[in-house]
Amino acid sequence: MQAGPRLRLLPVRLILQVWPLALLVVAGVAIRLSKGAGVVDAYAALSRPFWPGTAQGEWVKQAQRLEDQTRLRQLTADNQRLRQLLQLRSQLGNELLAPVISRDPGGWWQQLVIGQGSIQGVSPGDPVVAPGGLLGRVASVTPTTASVALLTDRSSHVGVWVARTQQHGLLTGLGSSRPVLRFLDKDPGVRPGDVVLTSPASTLVPPNLSVGVIQSVNGMASPAPEAVVQLSARAGAVDWVRVLMRPGQP
Repeated sequence: MQAGPRLRLLPVRLILQVWPLALLVVAGVAIRLSKGAGVVDAYAALSRPFWPGTAQGEWVKQAQRLEDQTRLRQLTADNQRLRQLLQLRSQLGNELLAPVISRDPGGWWQQLVIGQGSIQGVSPGDPVVAPGGLLGRVASVTPTTASVALLTDRSSHVGVWVARTQQHGLLTGLGSSRPVLRFLDKDPGVRPGDVVLTSPASTLVPPNLSVGVIQSVNGMASPAPEAVVQLSARAGAVDWVRVLMRPGQP
């Protein structure tokens, strides 16, 4: 009488022991047939609460906008510099375009070397201009290069004037980023912000080229007042210049 119930319970126990393994086999077959799509869907459903929200999306968009704005500013600056070079070329007469190929590492504010020389007709004393105005004068040449003494070089002396007051003076380099303007008159009547141009009386450079702006005035200097000048041509940023060929030069 007891053997019958035991025989009936044996398949039930066997099924309870085997069904997890059978379930794993069925799941494996299903995954193989679906190529894992079900697992991916399940993972997506479980991880959805952790997906990036709208705030993170806005951060990404803002970063992209900033990158686009930076690129636009760079392109605008490059375009403006090219326009200045073209304008400078149209304003000048007998001149030669030259690249800046090196700077004096021991005197950033004193000299630079350009990639045009005596073969192209460059000679010592030729004025050199850049976007903004006068940069300096050629100091020495080789057949294919030329060394330019900037307005900030200690050897630089250029006649200039302040057009507003018609006061003349000598712009002298100090070896620093700003030269000093020494006036001839003891009462020049100048003030910060006045524009400084090359003198019409100068025989070294063409008249009325832009030089810079008076930054400060020392009225107590002797024998005449002096002014510190902020140059309009940025020597530290320029990569192309124009050499003004003087009359009688090739």
